[in-house]
Amino acid sequence: MKKALGFVVLIFGVALAIALAPSSPASAAKKVIKLSHSHQADFASEIHTAAWIFQKWIEDNSDTLEVKIYAANALGEERAVYEGMQLGSGATAVISGTAILNNFSKKTGVLDLPFMWKSYDHAHHVLDGKVGEALGKELDQTGFQVLAWMDSWGFRNVVTAKKEVKAPGDIKGLKIRTIQTPTYVAALNAMGANATPMAFGEVYTAMQTGVLDGLEHGSAVIKAQKFYEVSKYIALTQHLFGPLVFVYSKKEWSGLTDKEKAVIMDGANMARDVQRSLGPLREQEAFDFLKTKGMTIHKIDTSGFRKNAVAVQDKFAKEIGASDLLEIIRATN
Repeated sequence: MKKALGFVVLIFGVALAIALAPSSPASAAKKVIKLSHSHQADFASEIHTAAWIFQKWIEDNSDTLEVKIYAANALGEERAVYEGMQLGSGATAVISGTAILNNFSKKTGVLDLPFMWKSYDHAHHVLDGKVGEALGKELDQTGFQVLAWMDSWGFRNVVTAKKEVKAPGDIKGLKIRTIQTPTYVAALNAMGANATPMAFGEVYTAMQTGVLDGLEHGSAVIKAQKFYEVSKYIALTQHLFGPLVFVYSKKEWSGLTDKEKAVIMDGANMARDVQRSLGPLREQEAFDFLKTKGMTIHKIDTSGFRKNAVAVQDKFAKEIGASDLLEIIRATN
């Protein structure tokens, strides 16, 4: 554990050194990479942390590029941002969960099937292998260049405002916010919840006013977005992992030089490596923090959910033409 912690500190130290090092003077106006994401500009967020590391890398390693981060949906909600990128307008790049991309490439939905991921390492081996490569090609055809696959800082759990979930049956009928994609909706409904798709920016108010009974997300996001202010309970369902993806507009990508592309890829890989290394630590830190804010955390028996999820996985993988990818994921350690 000490070695792992030391490795994380070392890597994050490298990132800080990048940030503090003097920048090279630019002789001409730089191309601006407008990097969009939905989270608050807070280092409790795995997405913003990755965006910041990438920004500092580009700042120090390119005389022709600069990065401006647009946090908290400043350029629009995620789907609208992606649609604009297809046209070469609005954002240049985005870091988001993979689920939103199901709207553009159905096969990407294989990454968001319930109770499929075994661990962080399992996700890394899958996404850095044949599955990540195949999905990258799929997204390329829809106008997106995949720069890197990243981690959510923790598995997604059910978070509720007033109803305490201590057992699997307690979830039944609860209006739980999820992402507007078939796989996420099916995952929540299969657990007995009333899955309620909603734009991320509207969730806090909906929880506050009682429109929603809860939401499902990772502990780091609950902390970063201050959902602990409007919710009291967490049930450790660990139903989804929700990988992240760093995507660049193909139209914008085609206008870059080979040197610029190389610098961007190096920066994305650095952001990925640091962001991943921090995942397990940030997940636990977030849980510890949420307890200090008065949240109660329950570990529940998910064996029944996991057994039922196999049929859900098979059904959706077949519908989206990704049965072969699902088998690779299942066979990967």
